[in-house]
Amino acid sequence: MAKFLDGPECRFVRTGDTQVELHIYAGEVYTGLEPRRLFPTTGQTEYISLLDDDQKEVAIIRRLDRLDPDSRAAVEGCLAEYYMIPKITAILGVVEKYGVLKWHTETDHGPRTFQIRNRRTDIKMLYDGRVLVRDSNDNRYEIENVDALDRHSQRLLFNET
Repeated sequence: MAKFLDGPECRFVRTGDTQVELHIYAGEVYTGLEPRRLFPTTGQTEYISLLDDDQKEVAIIRRLDRLDPDSRAAVEGCLAEYYMIPKITAILGVVEKYGVLKWHTETDHGPRTFQIRNRRTDIKMLYDGRVLVRDSNDNRYEIENVDALDRHSQRLLFNET
């Protein structure tokens, strides 16, 4: 059974792009662990699973904000690398053709053009103001705060004319 970690009893050291080493102050050390969110869309900083090389769960971090700053940075760095999702900062245009929406966007990783098949299933509004977008190739994009988008982008997102 996996251990629940609450922060003060351990520390983490980043050892790779998506791997950490766990040091429990009682003397245990675990290497090659990969942090994964148990609730990837709603639980950004809570219930982080730590998987070994065989993808078996070794421990679960209850809340990242209870870790010391260096440990938190190590785990967050791995999560950011694993869950790298471009952030949409502007929607430049949306063109519909044959029932498929072609989006032209600006992201934190530069301009992106992609297609969406179904507005209802491929655009998810979340309770915290974020929006998740899935394109026809199953790539993911995120709008961190819908209210921070310019008016033109918001109109295109909400299909307003």
